[in-house]
Amino acid sequence: MMPSGVSVVVPVYNSEATLAQLVTGLGHVLPGAAPAWEAILVDDGSRDDSGRLVDELASKHPWVHTIHLSRNYGQHNATLCGVRAARYDTIITMDDDLQHPPEIVPLLLAKLREDYDVVYGTPEKEAHGFFRNLASVITKLALQTAMGVETARGVSALRAFRTDLRRAFADYRSPFVSIDVLLTWATTRFASVRVPHVERPSGSSNYTFWMLVRHAINMMTGFSTVPLQLASLVGFSFTFLGVLVLGWVVGRYLVTGSSVAGFPFLASIIAIFAGAQLFALGIIGEYLARMHFRSMERPTYVVRADSAGQIPSDGGPHG
Repeated sequence: MMPSGVSVVVPVYNSEATLAQLVTGLGHVLPGAAPAWEAILVDDGSRDDSGRLVDELASKHPWVHTIHLSRNYGQHNATLCGVRAARYDTIITMDDDLQHPPEIVPLLLAKLREDYDVVYGTPEKEAHGFFRNLASVITKLALQTAMGVETARGVSALRAFRTDLRRAFADYRSPFVSIDVLLTWATTRFASVRVPHVERPSGSSNYTFWMLVRHAINMMTGFSTVPLQLASLVGFSFTFLGVLVLGWVVGRYLVTGSSVAGFPFLASIIAIFAGAQLFALGIIGEYLARMHFRSMERPTYVVRADSAGQIPSDGGPHG
């Protein structure tokens, strides 16, 4: 069954070269996809002329709404802001760089009608460099801890999902956001479809290798206890190793009457155990940092201007 309406959410950051073409493409596709439609362009503190351009596009197209964040909060935070502003029963999120052409939208909606709640557009082959693709793999490995292996393999920024899923994270308020993990709080019915992933017509990706690695760390420590379990496993493993070493030292003394050679052996053992302790403390520190930021009640985003008029200005709970 065709959705009663479609809301397309696009986080915008330094994309003045592609915005007009993106909106034009959506204008051709969306009328055939649903009886009602809208595009929500969330300007995530762009440093180029994107902020002015989204307002200009909204003035030309009544179905285009704009939200301006007070500064750059990140892609997932900006996407969450747009998701909370959506008015229709189906939401599609997509990037602003045209690597996923708007013509793909009907494919996602068709798969969503097969009784799924979330459908990802999985690239047939990602059009990125080696390090960018490697970072994407690391991110998906991190997602597996929260989403499961099969689902995480198909994750991308191109998603279609039912709007009522946002009720599961309506009260979520944290500076660390992963849309994909939040969706797992509402459903397990995920699917994906293979879609083309073309070269960017202009500019380069705003995501660097280290930004994606940092995002993966945020996901693992913000939405999963696996790192803590890993720290415990490392602690138990090295404790067992220490018992074995102690048994070897005592056994050698009892059998041969001589002790193990001194400083090099002792220094190596101390270095190993100190490294294990620092590793565990580092993981615990990551969790404490997130608790600290939550206690500070840092907002998920702050809205400077909102033509849609649908969301709280501080990124707080939304029903």
